[in-house]
Amino acid sequence: MAMRPLESFFFIISLLLLFPSSSISDSSTQFCSAGREYGVESCVVTSSTRILIKGGTVVNAHHQEIADVYVEDGIIVSVQPNIKVGDEVTVLDATGKYVMPGGIDPHTHLAMEFMGTETIDDFFSGQAAALAGGTTMHIDFVIPVNGNLVAGFEAYENKSRNSCMDYGFHMAITKWDEGVSRDMEIMVKEKGINSFKFFMAYKGSLMVTDDLLLEGLKRCKSLGALAMVHAENGDAVFEGQKRMIELGITGPEGHALSRPPVLEGEATSRAIRLARFVNTPLYVVHVMSVDAMDEIAKARKSGQKVIGEPVVSGLILDDHWLWDPDFIVASQYVMSPPIRAAGHGKALQDALSTGILQLVGTDHCTFNSTQKALGIDDFRKIPNGVNGLEERMHLIWDTMVGSGQISATDFVRITSTECARIFNIYPRKGAILPGSDADIIILNPNSSYVISSKSHHSRSDTNVYEGRRGKGKVEVTIARGRIVWENDEHKVVPGSGKYIEMPPFSYLFDGIEKSDANYLSSLRAPVKRTKSQAT
Repeated sequence: MAMRPLESFFFIISLLLLFPSSSISDSSTQFCSAGREYGVESCVVTSSTRILIKGGTVVNAHHQEIADVYVEDGIIVSVQPNIKVGDEVTVLDATGKYVMPGGIDPHTHLAMEFMGTETIDDFFSGQAAALAGGTTMHIDFVIPVNGNLVAGFEAYENKSRNSCMDYGFHMAITKWDEGVSRDMEIMVKEKGINSFKFFMAYKGSLMVTDDLLLEGLKRCKSLGALAMVHAENGDAVFEGQKRMIELGITGPEGHALSRPPVLEGEATSRAIRLARFVNTPLYVVHVMSVDAMDEIAKARKSGQKVIGEPVVSGLILDDHWLWDPDFIVASQYVMSPPIRAAGHGKALQDALSTGILQLVGTDHCTFNSTQKALGIDDFRKIPNGVNGLEERMHLIWDTMVGSGQISATDFVRITSTECARIFNIYPRKGAILPGSDADIIILNPNSSYVISSKSHHSRSDTNVYEGRRGKGKVEVTIARGRIVWENDEHKVVPGSGKYIEMPPFSYLFDGIEKSDANYLSSLRAPVKRTKSQAT
């Protein structure tokens, strides 16, 4: 049975009292040395576990106020004006700045083996980049090993051992049998995973057929887990790719041409209808087109529980880069679904600002220029993925808050709080409230930034937002009650990040049992009939 938000809150508080956050061990120096292997030159670890943030505008998804925030042992203790504290407290002056929950990125791929290579950012380098940009938690996708969920989970446990911030896991489903069904229950009840992703694209590797998707939707519903879909028609994409090759179009532009918006719209519509048939909530990842967004809008208007997640690249960029004559430039923008033509991004921004779409991810899946060159003669072999973990918060603030499309409270909702609610970890995450984890950012709305691959913290040698300037910069990031980013310097500790278990039956499952009962009562079946005797 689902826990109500208030019940969940006090349950979390009781757990925190029973199991207080452990302090960083004396091995921090060793960890910092390891961090330098990833390009983190400054690795000063703060020893204070008490922090007072004074005079800032504290912003939650529902309210903002000028107040102080007091943090102790990784937990927010108090939020109110004029907090008085004793000695041995680190004081941060936030006057004229915004104090907000750290960002939560619902969609990343770190250390992912894909298309004959592995993403260049692992759990340490990707998370260090995230912290520099104000994101303090992310949810990564576990890819099963030969379809085996338990083996996949164990592999990702190993991949994430050097984490420097909190993280959770989704689980991909790439085949179906009774073993997978049993393992899904293990993932939910023992491993803290409450979401499963189904790829409707990548024929021949990750793609699932409709019958498998239906089985998965039913199993998700029974477990209280959220079904997620990568919505593109994989069969049609395969045909589109063959068509481009036959036309002699082998460069990055062929990627976008082979998988047009209509195929994203069709798959989104199909997934929504199958989820309606099963009567279970659905989460559509990386919504990149008006076609897909329109299907989500129609479903939500009808009362169906569908979540739409745009990603920052789809909101900010357009596809003209794919036609750049320099392969290195063009190939870095290859991702799936593709970045769309001008006009789609602004429509997605409008949908996000009006609530048709609910939260912003990145699909951070980085490959360097050497890896991208695997497809120099055939766009089908270009590893799919772009960066965004470090840039997301800055770009959304500048593009949407700076332009007046959304408020500061909306910003918190779409970058942090709604993700925490959907994945059932609110208000432990996604809020600046007494008892919440001390994952906090201080953003200066008057400070400017320039994005460059020369200064970013990803290990990639390119950046799809290269040269973009903006206003509104994260000056301080606090994760688990420790200052990890300040004065443009990291203070990170590899191995200090914690895996966050996410319980099933989020608010999206409220009312499902009642609607099932209403459906059964509406059938007026089976009809009792008497058998007439033949004469």
